[in-house]
Amino acid sequence: MTFEVGSGLSIGVILATVILVAAMLIWVERRLLSFWQERLGPNRVGPFGLLQVVADMIKIFTKEDWVPPFADKFSFVLAPAIIMTVILMSFSVIPFAPDVGVVDSNIGVLFVLAMASLGAYSVMLAGLSSDNKYALLGALRAAAQMISYEVFMGISILGVVALSGTFNLREIVLAQEENGWYVIPQFIGFVIFLIAGVAESHRLPFDIPEAEQEICAGYHTEYSGMKFGMFFVGEYLGLVLIASLITVLFFGGWLGPAFLPPIVWFSLKVFVFIAFFILLRAAIPRPRYDQLMTYGWLFLLPASLLNLLITGVIILSTS
Repeated sequence: MTFEVGSGLSIGVILATVILVAAMLIWVERRLLSFWQERLGPNRVGPFGLLQVVADMIKIFTKEDWVPPFADKFSFVLAPAIIMTVILMSFSVIPFAPDVGVVDSNIGVLFVLAMASLGAYSVMLAGLSSDNKYALLGALRAAAQMISYEVFMGISILGVVALSGTFNLREIVLAQEENGWYVIPQFIGFVIFLIAGVAESHRLPFDIPEAEQEICAGYHTEYSGMKFGMFFVGEYLGLVLIASLITVLFFGGWLGPAFLPPIVWFSLKVFVFIAFFILLRAAIPRPRYDQLMTYGWLFLLPASLLNLLITGVIILSTS
């Protein structure tokens, strides 16, 4: 069995690697937060606290996997499986290197946006099926936030699509080999996509759907055991996905000087953005819910449309 795009070996290695990286990000985030906040962080279990992730997984697997008797059991169990499935499916169109990937799709960008839309069903079903007022509030917040910021995310990508002339993510990377990284001509689109990506994955400071100080834990208030673990790991998978998309769309994907392999360049770029997302958590306070929604519709939407209009004018005037 060869390691090429679409092979069984490639699919298995990518799936295992993505899940392992998402799990290890639990440790990475704690170490980086402790460094920036001048404290120790995990340092008890194993060297440098590396086995803290193993301890957390043992705890999750051994905790009682409880389903509330008042919950809608089918939807309650289905919700965490949806978020894991749609995010892992999104990785199928990500080109990690010239010959590393699951599938080359001519509609890769549209496929990722479609999966992001389906991800909203996970948090909505979790909140509605829990029959808990805090979970319901979290689900309503998450649905409005995710659906709203999908709009700005989609429009911000259209400038890259117009410049490259394709929805294929691999061809978008190859186009940047000739024309340079799209972060330069599409800097406004990059900033909008970055903000929308954080809101879409409801990471801090945009973790309003699960704000502990306001609504306990939001849509996963009633979850425990492995079901909570799926939401937990799903959040980190979303973090890796957003960082990978930023790398592919705006920073040339695997492109870089030849002294390092392409997959190493891709991994380094992704890690830089993951570290940036973690720094946001350490440095920026959470806004109010109405501030987040107002900022999106009154600022990001006009900015993304203006960016697309200017891009279109430049393309027409230079063609």
